[in-house]
Amino acid sequence: MALSPFALHVNASTHRYSLSPTFDQLRRSISPALKPIWKKLQQQLPLKKIDVSNTVKKASGMVLDVLVDGLYRFVGQPYLPSQKNFAPVQEIGEAVEVACLEGELPADFPQGVFVRNGPNPQFGCLISTASPFGITNETWVEGEGMLHALFFKKTGDSDWTISYKNKYVESQTFKLEKQRNKPSFIPTIEGDSLAILAAVSLNQIRLNADTKFICNTSVFEHSGKLYATADNYLPHEIDSRTLETYGEWDLNGDWDRSCTSHPKKAPGSGELVIMGIDVKKPFLLVGVVSADGKELRHKADAKLDKSVLSHDIGVTERYNIIVDHPVVLDTQRLAKGGPLLKYDKEGTTRFGVMPRYGDANSIRWFEVETCCAFHLLNTFEDGDEVVVRGCRAMASILPGPDWGVNKFDWFSRGYKLPPKNRGNGSEEEGFLFHCVYEWRLSMETGDIGERNLSGTHFSMDFPFINGNFIGLKNKFGFTQVVDSSASSSCGLPKFGSLAKLYFDEPQGEYEQAVKVEFHKFGASNFCSGSVFVAKNGSVKDEDEDDGWIVTFVHNEVSDETHVHIIDVKDFEGEPVAKIRLPQRVPYGFHGTFMATPNKQ
Repeated sequence: MALSPFALHVNASTHRYSLSPTFDQLRRSISPALKPIWKKLQQQLPLKKIDVSNTVKKASGMVLDVLVDGLYRFVGQPYLPSQKNFAPVQEIGEAVEVACLEGELPADFPQGVFVRNGPNPQFGCLISTASPFGITNETWVEGEGMLHALFFKKTGDSDWTISYKNKYVESQTFKLEKQRNKPSFIPTIEGDSLAILAAVSLNQIRLNADTKFICNTSVFEHSGKLYATADNYLPHEIDSRTLETYGEWDLNGDWDRSCTSHPKKAPGSGELVIMGIDVKKPFLLVGVVSADGKELRHKADAKLDKSVLSHDIGVTERYNIIVDHPVVLDTQRLAKGGPLLKYDKEGTTRFGVMPRYGDANSIRWFEVETCCAFHLLNTFEDGDEVVVRGCRAMASILPGPDWGVNKFDWFSRGYKLPPKNRGNGSEEEGFLFHCVYEWRLSMETGDIGERNLSGTHFSMDFPFINGNFIGLKNKFGFTQVVDSSASSSCGLPKFGSLAKLYFDEPQGEYEQAVKVEFHKFGASNFCSGSVFVAKNGSVKDEDEDDGWIVTFVHNEVSDETHVHIIDVKDFEGEPVAKIRLPQRVPYGFHGTFMATPNKQ
């Protein structure tokens, strides 16, 4: 579908696009048939105090669509040449058999499916809209979710059949726009406050949802079932063999809100600890799902006083760990002309330690140095301390700069390495630098210990571990490593290597508190969706790093995507296998490996 290039301007020197229609341009763009409606709207909606909902409630859905078609221009956001592999791809159809380009699969590699989620805009690019109410944009983390999967099946003692398939997560809003064959939802996260208020109302009345259910962030397994999720809606159950979408997972109606992209299995019980946020009270709920996935056994309101964009939750043997950092959704601020989502660098960051079946009164809060902590690596109990390890930054990658600030320039400066005298970055550059960080929370004294584990030379995010050690004290952690130069040039994150952290081996080099090894992919090669695949039975401490890392790696020169399989015990060595895929895989977010029984 061709999108209107209405009022699209590109600055050739900065590669920054902007939508800058004047009020008169917008007025002239409205079709003559809608001018009486526009005149009436002008009379009823004074610009300083607007109530779109009350104005349009009486109109039918068809009239509202005509109204939106007349008032709004849907514009495609262009991709820069350096952003080519962020652009979407088509569904390939039936699974395609693939083969190892280099090396071979180890005989003891488990059967199963490696699947990664990521944004793949349905209509070819992210969308912006221009209207008399102002401008709204989809942000770089939006776009409908698409799953990319590699299926590993043994056909003999050492013979394998490997196949690749990709498919959209077919949420209700995805199917609605697919049926209409055009963008219909007005973006609601970034833009002029008046335009966002209007967008939420018009989306809800026309399409029965405030915004799209993108389901593009992560995938997880529970009780033998696969789920795709994002932080703004319910998880969707996925057929792990075909990638078909079964539908929403609401636990028999007992969970009626969004669900974190990173639920955690509790060690020992196998229960799944989930969390969901909302822009209205209750702002954050914690839930405990039975090990068989059939019932919600516990639900508690954390009774936060604001809506925090909390992306992850931790577990230990006895506790749930809540992240409360100053990345806040505030509808009152929006109504006053401010942004809906904002990081407050003067705000408070704290961790809540909540007994597994606790309530708000049982949460023990620990206030730490202000930071942004979207991703946790692991949480566990160590004597009287609860240890939290995660990726820490001094600014938030979401929503980006203040509205009106040059977005490309802001991200470009943010991805640079921090100045040498400012390890955590500064307000000028390096402020999106992420380090692996440790917080020790004493349940006995209330004392807090903080330290940077990975140093100031390499920005690390998208952490993961051997899943058998979630919630337990562990010795190894893994992250994707940001290529600061490539990311700064692109204005979007690119990960040029992997890191292996040895938590029990101190080291002072490069200001690192612990030993770190790197697996580098080479120039113009970047990874996404990295996961740890454990060897069968690797649950003992001495076997914690006995397994492989599997990841998608895209070569920007050849424009080919391979899947690399890396022996974790030979981390800096060459991959044991590289598998060529039949089409490129755009950069995305989180993945998982779901093992299947040998009989399948």
